[in-house]
Amino acid sequence: MTVPGRVSVVVTTRNSVAHLEPLLASVAGQTYPDVELLVVDNSSSDGTGALAERYADRVLVAGPERSAQRNRGVEAASGEYVLILDADMVLEPGVVAACVEAASAGDAAAVIIPEVSVGEGFWAACKALERSCYIGDDTIEAARFFRRAVYLEHGGYDESLTGPEDWDLPARMRRAGAPIGRAERAAIVHDEGRLQLRELLRKKLYYGKSLDSYMRRHPALAVRQVPFLRGAFLRHRRRLARQPVLAAGMMVMKSAEVVAGGLGLLAGRLPR
Repeated sequence: MTVPGRVSVVVTTRNSVAHLEPLLASVAGQTYPDVELLVVDNSSSDGTGALAERYADRVLVAGPERSAQRNRGVEAASGEYVLILDADMVLEPGVVAACVEAASAGDAAAVIIPEVSVGEGFWAACKALERSCYIGDDTIEAARFFRRAVYLEHGGYDESLTGPEDWDLPARMRRAGAPIGRAERAAIVHDEGRLQLRELLRKKLYYGKSLDSYMRRHPALAVRQVPFLRGAFLRHRRRLARQPVLAAGMMVMKSAEVVAGGLGLLAGRLPR
């Protein structure tokens, strides 16, 4: 049964015990009065499930990828709204309340929440600078908060995509005329940890394997999202100029990501 006004937070995990607890604690610390927490674990072997049991209303086991995990969590949720999170995120205390306010004010089907990055080391600082350029750019920022009924109506996340699925679902909603709002005065903090360039490129290579399908589905949008020189960098060129070393590192990082994503795209086109 759907509970009016309730927000169901769906967190996907896999061997996330090292960094999961701050997120779970931040969900428990929300100012909004009716929050349900569901953790959908992909058969972790490091104690993630036991940690999740301490905080969550329900812990589910599902896979094989996060799109499927998210969909299973939303199907099991009881809230009128759902908030989709990854294990390396932390919520500011007013995030859920700000999302409900934004959804109610504009009768929005989905809500974009600004995201900021933190972490240790040079590459994490480069990623934080990059992400700061995207705030307010709804071609790059993806909605994570949804009316559950609309989420289900649109089929949830495409389980054939890993990486572009964050963009794909809101794009399908927009195409169908569903309004998408924006939460104000709240943010999701994305903890990059000690970001390693090799690990980042490995992830982009993997995500690139889904990119061809996404680009065929949303060609006009993909042209603005995929290129190395995104419009956000031009709009924030003065910010980048004030931090030339980080900006140069960011450009090196983005160049390498584009190459890795391109190799993944080519790999995804190979016959199986």
